[in-house]
Amino acid sequence: MDTLLLLKAAIMGVVEGLTEFLPISSTGHLILAGSLLGFTDEKAKVFDIAIQTGAIFAVVLVYWEKIRSTVVALPSSRQAQKFALNVLIGFLPAVVLALIFGKFIKAHLFTPTVVATTFILGGFIILWAERRPASATRVHSVDDMTALDALKVGLVQCLAMIPGTSRSGSTIIGGMLMGLSRKAATDFSFFLAIPTLIGAGVYSLYKERALLSAADIPLFAVGLIFSFISAWICVRWLLRYISSHSFVPFAWYRIAFGIIVLATAYSGLVSWHE
Repeated sequence: MDTLLLLKAAIMGVVEGLTEFLPISSTGHLILAGSLLGFTDEKAKVFDIAIQTGAIFAVVLVYWEKIRSTVVALPSSRQAQKFALNVLIGFLPAVVLALIFGKFIKAHLFTPTVVATTFILGGFIILWAERRPASATRVHSVDDMTALDALKVGLVQCLAMIPGTSRSGSTIIGGMLMGLSRKAATDFSFFLAIPTLIGAGVYSLYKERALLSAADIPLFAVGLIFSFISAWICVRWLLRYISSHSFVPFAWYRIAFGIIVLATAYSGLVSWHE
């Protein structure tokens, strides 16, 4: 295996892990990083989706006690059953819409210009969401969510099919706009990510299996490992951060980064390989 290719896999893994659970779009950053690294072929697109599984393992590790206790209590606890059902309800809309529109979106919207534009729009939406009055919060824990709350967050998650929107950003900010506290929205976003991203990774690997061979195992393994490590660090940091901070800095980051990408692309300073 080419050492340079493994180095690119490691960089992409770090990018995935650091951006998957922040409201700044991991897919968008992977597209931009892949463009700069020249890692943009069809196999690279499968790689980008598959290494999300590494980030998900980090979430499972961080939330292991909640996951374990829920699974153990499922046969007898109404609360555990309600929580599991809410995650399932939130997960289903993305499955349906991905099967219907996934191919079209991958063919036409996975470009640096689209990513930059959605970065900027998403930044302004975050600024708007953070200005809402604190009295609008009515759900302070994932255990207090109703099935309708879960469905609404699941529908908002579908916006993340547009590259640059951010799955975490859609679910966290969307949840906050619907009355969830910042902590409840973040926790549910993480739990919802487990079936969503594992499902996307498995489906992508199966669908594009003809592109892959045993020789690709080191490439994917490096991406998964670096994704897991960086995501574990990021998730632990984010949970501490949201206890006393807002998402406003991420909004300004999105806006500034989006403007830079558009400016460099249209000036020809950087070739983003659309």
